[in-house]
Amino acid sequence: MAGTLGRKERWVATGSIVALVAGLLVGEVLHRNGLDGVVSAFSVAGDLMLVRPLMMLVLPLIFTSVLAGITSLGDPSRLGRLGLATFAYFLATMLVAATLGATLVSLAGPGLGLSPEDVSALKQSGVERFGAAPKLAQAAAAGGEGLAYAWLKIARDMLPANPFSAMSEGQPLGMITFALVLGVAIALGGAATESAARVFGALNDALLRAVGWVMWIVPVGAFLLVSASVGRVGLAQLLGPLGMYMAVVIGGLAIHMFVILPAFQLVLGGGNPFRFMWSMREALATAFATASSSATLPVTIRVCETEGGCSQRATRFCAPLGSTLNMDGTALYEAVAVVFLFQLYGVQLSLGELAVVVATATLAAVGAAGIPSAGLVTMVIVITAVNASLGSEKVPVGAMGIVIGVDRLLDMCRTTVNVWGDMGAARVMTRLAPD
Repeated sequence: MAGTLGRKERWVATGSIVALVAGLLVGEVLHRNGLDGVVSAFSVAGDLMLVRPLMMLVLPLIFTSVLAGITSLGDPSRLGRLGLATFAYFLATMLVAATLGATLVSLAGPGLGLSPEDVSALKQSGVERFGAAPKLAQAAAAGGEGLAYAWLKIARDMLPANPFSAMSEGQPLGMITFALVLGVAIALGGAATESAARVFGALNDALLRAVGWVMWIVPVGAFLLVSASVGRVGLAQLLGPLGMYMAVVIGGLAIHMFVILPAFQLVLGGGNPFRFMWSMREALATAFATASSSATLPVTIRVCETEGGCSQRATRFCAPLGSTLNMDGTALYEAVAVVFLFQLYGVQLSLGELAVVVATATLAAVGAAGIPSAGLVTMVIVITAVNASLGSEKVPVGAMGIVIGVDRLLDMCRTTVNVWGDMGAARVMTRLAPD
């Protein structure tokens, strides 16, 4: 078994890098030759081969992993300490991420150095994209309700009237709440419920084994999904008017991933962060390929408990919760995107208004988990909040369309940071909940 796991890990790590490079090249060829049909076929094939198999395992795995983690705590009072520490960690890292994004975009000014022609073309293109995309219109309608509505929806999702309905509708927060309550009840049941704890633990182990089978096709799926993403927009976008904006986002994500989050881990006693990062490469490659924290969750749990040396208790609490609530990369991205749009519209934000961006991006990133079209809704909320602080609509909601064209590529990067933040939390919280 050890030899097989070694071969698989080498295949996933090496194959994913090759798939990324090959996907960029093939995607550019598809874009230049206008092969939209092939691009769509690649997207569908990647979804069927990689994303859907992982998503199929996500919902039952969230339930069994949280429940098994809670029952293994023994004393339910330990859940309170672990929960408070985890939420504090999530909030702190997201706040730092949003602050970093707002600082970098203000210093670099990617929306200030463009020619009037480029600005005009971006605005026109943005309005056209926004008007033509149903998802963007849906996001505007949902985001227009504001931050209070987003948090109210989170509260309702966390307390579903029918937990089985929540499961069938793919609402992870309701499932997590139900698993927490049932897990505590089983833990307090003693010998009478001991067999139930063993059953759920065995189910969780079986699901993780199934995840291992899916991992063999990660490089193939990554190649198809990256090719489709580049094929839609072309590499020219990286060097065009949005090039500097993308550089700020990717640079900020890199700083947060390789400097700030490792510093958190070092200070809080999580061990060598870069050795841990290398051992987590399988999950990071999956996050980049799928651009989905939820789809990556089965892999995150498995590698944290095996290669990463995290405790089952910490992993099975932090990883499912983090995949829905902990969005460092999203918070940073939203801060950069919103400030960039205001720069394009000739609005220089003051320190107070930047503080509104940071606070709203942090809180809305948490709220994004329970809202359809989460990232877009988050951006609507932040834009609306800043416009309110300015006293008028300086930037229309339709301006979101300006950055939507390159969003998929940036989504792959920020999802990788989101997942890395979840794994770092599991590593740190292992000190509070060792096996």
